Amino acid sequence: MTESPTMSSPTIEYEADRLSRRASLVGIAAAALGGGLVTLIGFFTFKTVSLPAFSTSMVTRALSTAGTALTVLLVGALCAWWVIGASPRPRWRTWLTTAVCYISPALLTLTSIGLPLSASRLWLDGVQVDQVFRTQFLTRAAEASSYADMNYEGLPTFYPLGWFWMGGRLANLLNMPGWEVYQPWSLISLAVAGCILVPLWQRLSGSLPVATAIALTTMAVTLTIGAEEPYSAVIAMGVPAVAVLCSHAFYRASWFSTAAIAIYLGVSACFYTLYTGAVALTIVSLIALVTGVAERTWAPLVHLVTIAAGSLAIAAIAWGPYLYGVLHAAAPLESTAQHYLPEEGTQIPAPFLSLSVIGILSLIGLIYLVMRIDEPEIRALSTALVGTYLWTLASMVMTLAGSTLLGFRLELIVVVLFATAGILALADVRLMGLPTLYPEGFSEATNKRVTLAFAILMGLGGVYYAQQIPATNVTALDHAYTDTDGYGERADRYTSDSSANYGQIREFIDAQGYEANDTVVLTDEKLFMAYNPYYGFNAFTSNYANPLGEFSTRNLQIEEWASKSWEQTPEEFAKSLESAPWRGPDVLIFRGDLEEPGDGYKTHLAEDIYPNQPNVRYRAVFFNPEVFEEGWNTQQIGPFVVAARS
Repeated sequence: MTESPTMSSPTIEYEADRLSRRASLVGIAAAALGGGLVTLIGFFTFKTVSLPAFSTSMVTRALSTAGTALTVLLVGALCAWWVIGASPRPRWRTWLTTAVCYISPALLTLTSIGLPLSASRLWLDGVQVDQVFRTQFLTRAAEASSYADMNYEGLPTFYPLGWFWMGGRLANLLNMPGWEVYQPWSLISLAVAGCILVPLWQRLSGSLPVATAIALTTMAVTLTIGAEEPYSAVIAMGVPAVAVLCSHAFYRASWFSTAAIAIYLGVSACFYTLYTGAVALTIVSLIALVTGVAERTWAPLVHLVTIAAGSLAIAAIAWGPYLYGVLHAAAPLESTAQHYLPEEGTQIPAPFLSLSVIGILSLIGLIYLVMRIDEPEIRALSTALVGTYLWTLASMVMTLAGSTLLGFRLELIVVVLFATAGILALADVRLMGLPTLYPEGFSEATNKRVTLAFAILMGLGGVYYAQQIPATNVTALDHAYTDTDGYGERADRYTSDSSANYGQIREFIDAQGYEANDTVVLTDEKLFMAYNPYYGFNAFTSNYANPLGEFSTRNLQIEEWASKSWEQTPEEFAKSLESAPWRGPDVLIFRGDLEEPGDGYKTHLAEDIYPNQPNVRYRAVFFNPEVFEEGWNTQQIGPFVVAARS
């Protein structure tokens, strides 16, 4: 865990595998490239095999378990051989073990998530709730490589564009629509983040087997808890390593570690701001404070200021245009992004009390953190956990102020911190356990057998936990097969819902001469906007709306248009659409019937009703069908009435 020669014997024994700074950077680049390529090849390979839907057959589950077991057992066998094999190791075995260890997180991602999703084009959770907005953002990013907001025309994005911009470029490279690239890009980004952890932890721990165990455990936990939101999960996976880097930066004044933390926080700010804020305020800053107080020095503050300056400079790449827009905004900002408090947000995560493999590992980690608190690296991990729990508690207290800090999303960070500590504890047990207590009773051969038994036990535990990843995500996987995709198909081959009409709607709009990237659509059909890169007149809910977009005011405008349409002529209605302070809709998509309009053409408006849960309420508004009789081309497509300005 440290470069200091005065550390305990386990660390000294690990020194054989420690990478130099240059080798660490090369290893990280190689792991990222190798993991990404392996995942992409695996993704396309799975698409060439006709497997049954995960939701309708057990075949895919069986193959997933087999692949996961083979991956974990292969890596475990190579790592055990690495530890107990004769030295010096043959070059071919060194290269083979290193290569397999470095790409093992990618292999686990493919077998546990990629294979179960192989017969679907959608990612976990299909297009349910939040996945609608994420899909819409990726569709927009594939259409425009600029800072464009996912919904509003002419606004810079409020949500960090890093992950989505990169996914959009992959979509262009693979010639895929943005919504369809969601699955391969999620797999690749998760796999790359996991693969990077191996050389990173090899540098920090000095042991390739320990580094691989931490990376695979982190990968398994992430795929179990946070895979639905890949752009945040890839940030959470690096938190334990950042905590250890903080001890190097603040305790040993390592500028190399300081630079690494600054890069991490800068990239994090371009991906997911919640984790950036939580890590910066309650982990990095707290560790700097604890170190400064413990060592009675101001040096950690200098490194902290450097980290802040460097990370803010990187973050400006994603946030610059939005901050410029805020400074020049003519209307008040409106954001309800933090108005969400599910049941899990009312509970403190305690993985060490869970009766599971990770629960046992977390309990071991908790004991280890207490017993080794005097070591700077372990103290940093402990401080990171304290800070994370403080954020979770603060989120609950913030409800008194009418908001939250979305503390429930930090559960993944809590679990990976405890699990990492557990792996480090088991590594110390192997080196300092029974042979230390009773050295005369253990020969070298016996020590190797104990190590082998230890590796077998850990491998079997890993297989048992990892094989449950698909089962844990069963609901999310089911949605990927039962939701209708952008081609109007369901992956389980059952009849699609009304979304199957979206292709015809797109054809009708195209026939009117409207280009998707220069057309404003007013509709409550969220999936249509997620699959097609039109601009929306308003966002679907205020929670994901750009604060510069004037969500509530636009809602009032839509309601006024609907209400007054019953008193207006077609000409007056057309003028009212032009009188708004924003560009009016070119196309409107309603629920209704051209032949029997009844109460009119219906659309829905969303209202934020936090602190209620659910926190969003929808209400219907109705437009007068007669105002579309002149100046509009209308067509009935399934249950939809589509009106486009002529």
